[in-house]
Amino acid sequence: MTLVVPFDGSELAEAALVRATEFGNVLEEEVLAVSVVRNGNAEYAREHDWIGPNEEFDLETVVSSLHEQVIDLCPASDFRHTVVDRYAPAGSVAKAIRKMAKREDASMAFIGSENAGHLVTSISSVGGSIASDDAYDVVIVRNCNPSKIAKLRDTSPHRRSKSDFYFPE
Repeated sequence: MTLVVPFDGSELAEAALVRATEFGNVLEEEVLAVSVVRNGNAEYAREHDWIGPNEEFDLETVVSSLHEQVIDLCPASDFRHTVVDRYAPAGSVAKAIRKMAKREDASMAFIGSENAGHLVTSISSVGGSIASDDAYDVVIVRNCNPSKIAKLRDTSPHRRSKSDFYFPE
């Protein structure tokens, strides 16, 4: 089974990835970071710091940037990406992540979401749709601070890199 982390490069996605990795170490499960890229949407890519302010959108650059960020945080994790339409709504993004989670036989999803309320149904972003799937358990990461991300990243015994694709040559 696999622990799936929707990953957009945000601080909460980073926190979710590190927490999933720690769970994975204990449960002896693989961790998979999944990124959904809106193809050609430079504005969205800039908002998420996937490309610089004056950079043109380049799918390989965006995917490489996300992959590097994942591997820097948790080298033993796997990384997959999928591409959706330039202006795909949150529902399409969530559907792509759910599809990947099912294909990878996810046992848990770790969702970084600052707007998660006390009820899962109150999540108003992509996370709400992912969390509503009953094919896997869900961990909602709402705060970066309880976990010392850098400390966990730097002291983890699982710093061996598994994937080397999507790195620029």
